[in-house]
Amino acid sequence: MLRISNQVTIPDSEIELQAVRSQGAGGQNVNKVATAIHLRFNILASSLPEHYKTRLLTLNDSRITKGGVIHIKSQAYRTQLRNKTDALERLQQLIRAAMAVKKKRKPTKPSKAAKQRRLDNKTKRSQRKASRGRVSYDD
Repeated sequence: MLRISNQVTIPDSEIELQAVRSQGAGGQNVNKVATAIHLRFNILASSLPEHYKTRLLTLNDSRITKGGVIHIKSQAYRTQLRNKTDALERLQQLIRAAMAVKKKRKPTKPSKAAKQRRLDNKTKRSQRKASRGRVSYDD
């Protein structure tokens, strides 16, 4: 059972885990032992509350297919157990991140003093640059 929050959990029967051979370097261990984990979780067929499902489906994440299935592949570790726990943690983080409420931005304006400082700096800089011009000898 995967605990998302105090009220929301996902039963193990809704999470499909498949052990496959890892890719990349690792020698004989990689070639003969299925240590990588493919996790599949169908959002639409799950027991998650409806607002969880809608938030997950609106996420713009490459791990979520158009059909509403989350695919996570974990192959960072040498053991199947660690890759399994890693994949489940990543699923948990994805669901929690989808439910995080973002604060609404309050538009702000610069203060009068900040505006005045900016204008003063612009004036000083323009005077400095103007003094770098050619010197003419009109005498």
